[in-house]
Amino acid sequence: MAVHNQFRTWLICLCGFLILIISYVFSNSKVQAQETEDYCLSCHNNPDLKMTLPDGETLSLYISPEMLQHSIHSQQGIECEACHTNIKSYPHPQIDYQNHRELSLSFYQSCEKCHSINFDKAHDSIHAKALEAGNLNAPVCTDCHGAHDVRSPNKPRVAISETCRKCHSNIYDEYKLSIHGNALINEENEDVPVCTNCHGVHNIQDPRTAQFRIETPELCAGCHANQELMSKYGLPSDVYNIYKLSWHGVDVEVYKAKWPTIWHENAVCTDCHGVHNILPADNPESSVNPNNLLSTCQKCHPDASPNWTGAWTGHQKISLERTPYLFYTDLFYSYFAPAVLWISVIYVVLQIIRATVDRFRRNM
Repeated sequence: MAVHNQFRTWLICLCGFLILIISYVFSNSKVQAQETEDYCLSCHNNPDLKMTLPDGETLSLYISPEMLQHSIHSQQGIECEACHTNIKSYPHPQIDYQNHRELSLSFYQSCEKCHSINFDKAHDSIHAKALEAGNLNAPVCTDCHGAHDVRSPNKPRVAISETCRKCHSNIYDEYKLSIHGNALINEENEDVPVCTNCHGVHNIQDPRTAQFRIETPELCAGCHANQELMSKYGLPSDVYNIYKLSWHGVDVEVYKAKWPTIWHENAVCTDCHGVHNILPADNPESSVNPNNLLSTCQKCHPDASPNWTGAWTGHQKISLERTPYLFYTDLFYSYFAPAVLWISVIYVVLQIIRATVDRFRRNM
């Protein structure tokens, strides 16, 4: 027992010693990082510090100490040299870039060292393809996350859409008036989708492709088939399952299974509800408002009559209140069809029994 207690004492001391060493190394790295920042800021905290690039553009070299202090990199002890790998001391190497954009496009690649997975995803995105095609304004890491002021990307959540707004201002103006955007921006409701929920984060693909279109129902189902989330707002969570049983949904499923890259015109969620400008059905401007529903259907069905929408159930259950004729028709067939099937089964079974009895009698 004494040996056991002595071993336990030594084990506790060893663990404590290791904790002290780890704490010292961590705190020392933080100090070194802070010392590096202080060294760099001894010059770069001057608001008047700037230089002129070869194209005549003025480049500010001022770095706000407060902004840098609140950066997530600084808080984790990541020092300046982690990104500015070619700068070891003063004087700095000469800058050979012609303008500010060339400078940004060269430095963002340092993100790959720590964020290789997301960096690779971004290189497969529509943004990267636009950059490769010669569009130098296509966004790179630092355009979305910042450079010296990198913060947690979803705090506050509205910052995500505000970031996308820098390039997609027209779409943002539509989004902020939609049911999703209004809830996020004006009501600070974090349950609603932002740009990245639908388009992805680093691996953003072209939303105009057949592949993106055919996956739209699953995209919307991410929220609208979530029973817990929908019940919070008094919305049905079975809309996706009902849609899949509709003609539109069945056709979409066939295309998705066999020809996912071939464009098809059967309706998906965004064809009826809109894309960035989605409004609640009781809004007079909504494309699925009862007063506007016929014109929405006529986009695909130009010959649709006023009675068309009365027979359309959309992705809602057939009910006595909404569609009484369809309700009674569905009720009739829900009993009639099984009855016919059972009568057919009984008839077949009786025929088999009769044939068996007749064959037995002939053999006698």
